[in-house]
Amino acid sequence: MISPKKYAKAAKVPPNGFKTSNEFFNYVFKDKEMIWMGQNTNHLHDHSEIAEAMIDCINEGSYCKYPPPEGFPELKELVLKDLGLGDGFEALITAGGTESLYLCMNDILNPEDNAITCDPGYLIIDNFASRFACSVTSVPIYSSECGYKLTPDLVLENMDSNTRLISLIDPLNPLGSSYTLDEIKAFADIAVDHDVYLLHDITYRDFAQEHHLAADYAPDHTVTVYSFSKICGMAGLRIGAIVATADIVESVKSIVINDLGTNVVSQAGAIAALKSKDRWVDRIRDVTFKNQRIIRDAVEEVEGAFLPVYPSNGNMMAIDIHETGVNPVDLTDYLLKRKIFVRQGAYTSKIFGDRYIRLSFSIPTEQVEIFAENFVDVMEFLRPS
Repeated sequence: MISPKKYAKAAKVPPNGFKTSNEFFNYVFKDKEMIWMGQNTNHLHDHSEIAEAMIDCINEGSYCKYPPPEGFPELKELVLKDLGLGDGFEALITAGGTESLYLCMNDILNPEDNAITCDPGYLIIDNFASRFACSVTSVPIYSSECGYKLTPDLVLENMDSNTRLISLIDPLNPLGSSYTLDEIKAFADIAVDHDVYLLHDITYRDFAQEHHLAADYAPDHTVTVYSFSKICGMAGLRIGAIVATADIVESVKSIVINDLGTNVVSQAGAIAALKSKDRWVDRIRDVTFKNQRIIRDAVEEVEGAFLPVYPSNGNMMAIDIHETGVNPVDLTDYLLKRKIFVRQGAYTSKIFGDRYIRLSFSIPTEQVEIFAENFVDVMEFLRPS
């Protein structure tokens, strides 16, 4: 029998009526009527140029060959151009932001090191850090006092001599909080002064009203995690990148497992997405921002419910229902029966998961309106008498 690893992920608890999480996700994936608000994915593309580029790649038979192991040079250059990063920086193409996070943790952290994350947050980051570090400090940030985000002061309070890495999800999944320029500069100063690395996960940056790169202020102490999943609507194609100075990227290359390269078809789509981005990004952002107003109005109809962060700087937000007495698990189960897929808070928080649900809204507006109507109705049905 293989002994469980100390960092093994906790078994996922599937929703009522499903034996496994895989069975559940297969169910929601294949239900064409399901309103998909549970995974922060983007369903607002018409995909004409992106899809055509991938179809052309398939028709040409290009997928029969392995691609360059670090990504097509054209795509690497487009990523750097998209971020406005020039000389001294390099991009390494990966099979999605999650692989990027894993590679960064593996490369940066040593067994004696500590890492700082936040709760709520993207819990897989904590899991990855625990595989390579001595300990992970997950700082509670679910409070208006800190603006529902990890702040420079909180980092300083939780650092010790062994701290090696600070994880910044910006904007933050699941709340949608983001950072001002002064805050990013403060994080950069901490990284330089204490010789620690900032892991800057910018997966949702294009949805933000304002966004700043830590790499601009602490280039030698920042690793940027880049994703095509969200704004480009390519979640199922699994493609992303690591962006850092050339010496950091060279170090990451030494521990890459997927040394035969990232999916050729996905890279073709990614190239087309970045080349055409100026023609569609404003529309995606505008519809997404409009959609969260509909959700806000519905939440205001439910006594005791509120939005911790509004407006969200991502394509997702949390709805706090703790004071209503309704259990987030019950709410998600009932919405699922009405073909609306959202997530209970435990998916993104070990401490505060009983307080909120998380939902994404880069979907057609008419689907958001269906959610809003059903949210008010189901909350009244489930509210304890």
